[in-house]
Amino acid sequence: MSARLDIRETALADVYVLQRQPQGDDRGWFERMYSSADLAGLLGQRAISQVNRTLTRAMATVRGMHYQVQPSAEAKIVSCLRGAIFDVAVDLRRGSPTFLHWHAEELTAENNRSLFIPEGFAHGFQAAVDDCEVLYFHTAAYDPAAERGVHPLDPRVAIAWPLAVEHLSERDASHPPLTSEFDGVIV
Repeated sequence: MSARLDIRETALADVYVLQRQPQGDDRGWFERMYSSADLAGLLGQRAISQVNRTLTRAMATVRGMHYQVQPSAEAKIVSCLRGAIFDVAVDLRRGSPTFLHWHAEELTAENNRSLFIPEGFAHGFQAAVDDCEVLYFHTAAYDPAAERGVHPLDPRVAIAWPLAVEHLSERDASHPPLTSEFDGVIV
């Protein structure tokens, strides 16, 4: 923990809420989005290798649930820069006591929160309002050969989305339900 970042545990081991602490005065504020020193305990030897930004136009849109398998498994730090999202991590780690459990956080432009999601988790979000901008820090580059997904309405996961799920991409809608044979990913 630093003066600019509080790290809070969630119900899922290794998923953390990062509470940023903007510093401000009458001119406005300054907020540190990323510091390798502040996050050394979470990141260990991992380095940020890619930063992505998305704009989601319509409320109720769901993006996800995405993950990458080895050798391109990735951790993510997700932040909402404009609007509000219901951000979800699903534990897919083989042998985990919380296998197929999910955790969600409301990330908004105002609440200064990010979600740290380690390897072995699927990630996605639902836009709570129109025009949401999301910033992602990734520890691995996008690798189409390693990309996988879980359908956002998969009954084995049963995410309680706050709004009816709308506007799925063709790719996200095509993810089949997890079968009873799916026993997780190796991290």
